[in-house]
Amino acid sequence: MTTTAPPAPHVRRTRRRTRIAGAAALLLAVGALPATTAAAASDTTHVDGRLPSGATYMMDVPAHWNGTVLLFSHGYATGPANPAQDAPDDATKALLLRNGYALAGSSYATTGWAVTDAVPDQLATLTAFTGRFGTASRTIAWGRSYGGLVTTAIAERHPERIDGSISLCGLVHGGVANWNNTLDPVFAIKTLLAPGTDVPLVNIADQATADDAADALTSVVDSAQTTAEGRARIALAAALHNIPVWNQPTQPRPAATDWEAQQANQYEAVKGLLQIAAFNRRQEAEARAGGNMSWNTGVDYAKLLGRSSVRKEVTELYRKAGMSLRADLATLNRAPRIGADPNAVAWMSGTSSFTGKPAKPQLSVHTIGDALVPVQTESALKRAVTAAGSASRLRQAYTDNAGHCTFSPAEQLAALHTLEDRLTAGSWVGTDPKSLNSRATAADPTTPTRYVPYRPAPYPRPYDLAHPADGR
Repeated sequence: MTTTAPPAPHVRRTRRRTRIAGAAALLLAVGALPATTAAAASDTTHVDGRLPSGATYMMDVPAHWNGTVLLFSHGYATGPANPAQDAPDDATKALLLRNGYALAGSSYATTGWAVTDAVPDQLATLTAFTGRFGTASRTIAWGRSYGGLVTTAIAERHPERIDGSISLCGLVHGGVANWNNTLDPVFAIKTLLAPGTDVPLVNIADQATADDAADALTSVVDSAQTTAEGRARIALAAALHNIPVWNQPTQPRPAATDWEAQQANQYEAVKGLLQIAAFNRRQEAEARAGGNMSWNTGVDYAKLLGRSSVRKEVTELYRKAGMSLRADLATLNRAPRIGADPNAVAWMSGTSSFTGKPAKPQLSVHTIGDALVPVQTESALKRAVTAAGSASRLRQAYTDNAGHCTFSPAEQLAALHTLEDRLTAGSWVGTDPKSLNSRATAADPTTPTRYVPYRPAPYPRPYDLAHPADGR
């Protein structure tokens, strides 16, 4: 008789992480996974190459090239696989090639928070494209998720290389704001649900430490979900990150007052945040920055909740649980705070925060149900460009769907055609939802068109270079 030994602890942890990551795949990975290579049409020239940095690039140019090249910046890649990408997905790529667009994009020389590699590698890819195919009549930079941050950096710092830009579900609030807002929900979870534990929230030594921290707080959240008190506190943590109550296309869309269903959807997103961004990706970003680049000194969590898009849900869940929300907010405000390393903040600010001064037109598009990069990031971008006097160059649009970067090919082509109309006319034309949906249907009548009127809540803790007082 043969017996099977139980798996080792690290094997069990890997399996558990795989299950959680799988459950959160649509939420967390759509903007980060590499697009597979679409089969090139017989009249398309496909080129693969390598840059001096070590990054690879790819280009696809149809025989009937219309003169426009689209420079695509891909989302966050964890590695070790790091393929070049020149389009967000196969279906959109096929439509673009069929309509005569040339496509180009690089892998970036490194994975992770790679903006210092990504921007020069993308520009080098443009140079290589010109050397191979000649000067484009129009160059548009675009990107999804972390690639939206890369695209916005190109738009602000190298406007001479492009004619306009598109950010899709992008980190347009910048790096410092991103990591501050990622800190807030885990600070609330540790303070309210795991007081006295030694789980590190910042200055994470290595990926093994990040794994252990993520697993520890995930277990805490799983246990808390079994009680009304725990569910209310998980909802409070979610609210500090503006995690929406409908955040994956596979979830039923809860009714406006179905607080329990709303919280159940957020619970899954909170676990995804813990397992990926809050610890593992933070550790990698801290290693690049040379220390902790986020803080919560001086933060009033009652005021932060007051600006949240889901504060009503939190209030109702606390009431149903018979708990005092005011007492928990006071506990958060009394808890020892986390300070940032000034040098790490300076690095993150200098590489990954924005002035709000795009010299060329920019269109930024977001799904309203994004838990990984909440739609309120668009409020942070608008705040920056308004303060910098550049509001006329920016337009923002929203699609009525859940998930991160869950745009249809039709919606993505509508964004492209809207920016093209702006470049041709010299002013924005038809940026309202009806016009966007009309363009989307004309571009691809086979996939959804879901542009809607929408105004996101304020971003909870914005940080940009147009406001010198940010971070003080």
